[in-house]
Amino acid sequence: MNSSCLTKTETKSPFLIGVAGGTACGKSTVCKNIIEKLGQTNLDETRRQVVSISQDSFYRELNAAEKIKASKGQFNFDHPDAFDEVFMFQTLTDIQAGKTCSIPVYNYKTNSRSKNENIVIYPADVVIVEGILAFYFPAIRDLFHMKLFVDTDSDTRLARRVPRDINERGRDLEQVLNQYMNFVKPAFEEFCLPTKKFADIIIPRGAENFDVPQGVAIDLIVQHIRDLLNSEHCTQYELSEGLVAVHTNNVNASRLH
Repeated sequence: MNSSCLTKTETKSPFLIGVAGGTACGKSTVCKNIIEKLGQTNLDETRRQVVSISQDSFYRELNAAEKIKASKGQFNFDHPDAFDEVFMFQTLTDIQAGKTCSIPVYNYKTNSRSKNENIVIYPADVVIVEGILAFYFPAIRDLFHMKLFVDTDSDTRLARRVPRDINERGRDLEQVLNQYMNFVKPAFEEFCLPTKKFADIIIPRGAENFDVPQGVAIDLIVQHIRDLLNSEHCTQYELSEGLVAVHTNNVNASRLH
């Protein structure tokens, strides 16, 4: 495991938010939008009350044969077996205990964890964890106090994934399309989409825009986080009134306005 956690420095447990959804659905954008609305973007890492983590940091190390497959686009990174469940659970448990943790940065071009680069997660009031299978593993899913599912249609997700993987991850078009049809799409339908039922809030159309109805859901989430941050009893993790209705009925965010 390429991580370490330091001695506990705070007794208050953070409010954990899970954000799931298919590849390129807008999970990272949702997290970024929440953090920006809370005015946390430009703060020093040690002073941030809200931080985010990507499940990609918990991809397991590949063996030699798997690395060859990955270099040819023949390894399934969307399957649960691609992740180190134990490592992720232990890290989130340590974060929940108020420890400062160092987690790997995943290098998509080498299909491995960066050897000389880590992300330090300092104790925070709110920790957002985003990933395609954030809700797949029961033990990890149960750690989240709030669960969001970003629901974006497959055509839109593919249209976003193609330029991202070519420009940022060193893939070619044929490899991206083959990987999508052989692994990404089937894995989404088998492993990711079924976890949508665990979500407290479903955010439609992901990162398309944050006006209506997406903005309604985001604003409710942000207000709930503000209430937590301003509360003297931040260990009280009940959903606020606006979110309770969403949680109880598991309705789509588009029905909140």
